[in-house]
Amino acid sequence: MLDGNRRWAAERGADTKTGHQAGADNIANFLTWCEDIGVELVTLWLLSTDNLSRPERELSPLLEIIEKAVGDLAATSRWRIHAVGALHLLPAPTREALEAAEEATEHVGGMTVNVAVGYGGRQEIADAVRALLTERAAAGEDITEVAREVTVEQIAEHLYTAGQPDPDLVIRTSGEQRLSGFLLWQSAHSEFYFCEAYWPDFRRVDFLRALRAYADRHRRRFGG
Repeated sequence: MLDGNRRWAAERGADTKTGHQAGADNIANFLTWCEDIGVELVTLWLLSTDNLSRPERELSPLLEIIEKAVGDLAATSRWRIHAVGALHLLPAPTREALEAAEEATEHVGGMTVNVAVGYGGRQEIADAVRALLTERAAAGEDITEVAREVTVEQIAEHLYTAGQPDPDLVIRTSGEQRLSGFLLWQSAHSEFYFCEAYWPDFRRVDFLRALRAYADRHRRRFGG
């Protein structure tokens, strides 16, 4: 959860766009650290569904930064990009940039990077249930019967992250200690680590501290 860009900028007397750009500039560093230790899947929350209601003067520059950042990640051909979120709610240029990044890295064999844009956990669950019911109705099944028999596994198969493992560790920067709707379904059994540093200031040492905390909890869980 790449949080704190705006506060980072405000404390430096800079505008919001500068903060978001500083945050974008730190993404490749973070992915490299993940790659170095053998992480296979990372999800970056870049924009929530709530953020889509921000004033146009703030939202437009942020979307442009996201479009470029995702394009730059794809251009490295190091990571496989996968967009997660309510893409239909995004402006066409942003949606097209995400789709282009996915297509360009479709056959990349490296770490998978989920870019969560226009993402909200409640929205994801609602979309998953809607997709499940629509699919079964199209197959001629009775919706009342489907609703009676629907399972957790069936809903999971229609999430934005369908087919992917749930996260082992969720990190949020900026000192905030809440999920704010991030991966609500998937994080049911995850460990959480809250870091005081704003995202633009998040360093490798902060990442390693998060991993150490996770490892300590993991050992305690299994009696180590």
